[in-house]
Amino acid sequence: MTAFDIPTVETARLRLRAFHAADLDAYSAMQANPNVMRYLLTGQTAARIQTWYTMLTSAGSWALRGYGMWACETIESGHFIGSVGVFEPLDWPEPEIAYSLDQPYWHRGFATEAAAAARDWLFGHVPLARAASFIRPENRASIRVAERLGAVLEGTTELRGTRSMTNPDLKGRPADWKVVREWKFDREGKDEAKRRQIYATTCWVYEGVY
Repeated sequence: MTAFDIPTVETARLRLRAFHAADLDAYSAMQANPNVMRYLLTGQTAARIQTWYTMLTSAGSWALRGYGMWACETIESGHFIGSVGVFEPLDWPEPEIAYSLDQPYWHRGFATEAAAAARDWLFGHVPLARAASFIRPENRASIRVAERLGAVLEGTTELRGTRSMTNPDLKGRPADWKVVREWKFDREGKDEAKRRQIYATTCWVYEGVY
């Protein structure tokens, strides 16, 4: 039998761990919430079976790549509060520091705490020069998280996850195109924002050793 390890990472308040089958109820409820899902990938809510596939993909990434997404829970209560980690589908331009928390746990600093732990673990264990976070420009909360972690704007990138357009006639309605930004994490400060009218997400890039 082939076995692989998924590390557990703890912060002052949070535990990042492997997904458990018992997480399905809480995770399904979270991914059925339109407020949680509005800025993630397609922006659509997920059915229970889709959430199960997400959990399987998260676990499988650790076996195939040596990194992936964790389930996130509070140390104090053990309650599942969301997911965080390194997200890299085959069509992604580079590894992404990704984070998504259930709505009751917003505005407590948990996202920043969890994402910082994921970033630090990644650069401490995987020989990558950089990683990114792809964030839609209207998702100000996630942008603030990236800024707190030292992210700076790098440019724009086009991803399949944002191609849910309000009006499909792009030539006729260019104002409906998403204007997006790409950011990077390094020690040199904030780059000038580069914008173009395409369907894409913001990209925040982490560089160096933390």
